[in-house]
Amino acid sequence: MGKIVRALSEDGSVLCSALDSTDMVRELARLHNASSVVTAALGRMTTAGSIMGAMLKYEGDTLTLRINGGGAAGTLTVVSDYRGNVKCCAGNPNAELPPRADGRQDVAGIVGRDGFLTVVKDMGLKEPYCGQIPLVSGNIAEDVTAYYTVSEQIPTVCALGAVFDKGEVKVAGGFMVQLVPPVADSAVDCIEKNLKNMDSITEMLEKGLDPEKIALSALEGLGGEILDSWDAQYYCDCSRERTERVMISLGKAELERLAEEQQETEVCCHFCNKKYRFSAEELKRLAEIC
Repeated sequence: MGKIVRALSEDGSVLCSALDSTDMVRELARLHNASSVVTAALGRMTTAGSIMGAMLKYEGDTLTLRINGGGAAGTLTVVSDYRGNVKCCAGNPNAELPPRADGRQDVAGIVGRDGFLTVVKDMGLKEPYCGQIPLVSGNIAEDVTAYYTVSEQIPTVCALGAVFDKGEVKVAGGFMVQLVPPVADSAVDCIEKNLKNMDSITEMLEKGLDPEKIALSALEGLGGEILDSWDAQYYCDCSRERTERVMISLGKAELERLAEEQQETEVCCHFCNKKYRFSAEELKRLAEIC
């Protein structure tokens, strides 16, 4: 389980959301058998997607965060519900890249820098909201910051990270500070000072700081108070019934062709790698529904 915490300044002009996503990132690494560097990239994406999804208002709302930077990891996709529960996938979860000179995972290198960050919000309207910006750096935190500033005109600072120990996820998490106009210059100065003095997100988690303390540290001097907090997790909502609907969408002719060519057809979920098998007789039954 991860824990999402939201805190608000006394005057309501600054919101900070913080998340300890260590368990989420460990789970995605296990499900996708991902390399350390892809785990680091997906971990940042998942953390950001969870925080962003938790800003949605209603049950049934979803947010999809996608980055295609042209790197060896391929397209990275995260889907979050309104409670910050997430699932993710990578085009090539086994891609490898040596660590940087400072020993950290080369996230920007594996993601790539030549492409776009796309956000899709499905809020039950006639058409989903879609925003897209060119990648700034490929390190994800800077790209998410730029997305909010450019696409939604919300001044934002995003910090994301994960630390590994002998190839295993030690800690992972992130926080996001957003300004809600009108914002006093003194509040902006205070936030800038706090962010400058704070340790990195992974250093704070390694020291044992929980999301509440991290969020309040970002709002120090602004009378920050905890708004709410709840648990979030890596959760895939795939099922046999949903997979059947996907199969039906292939059309009668394709299903009949599959039934003729092989005794059994296997469908694998990209988000959790669960496999669903359909016999030739089951495919024929689905074809009759088309």
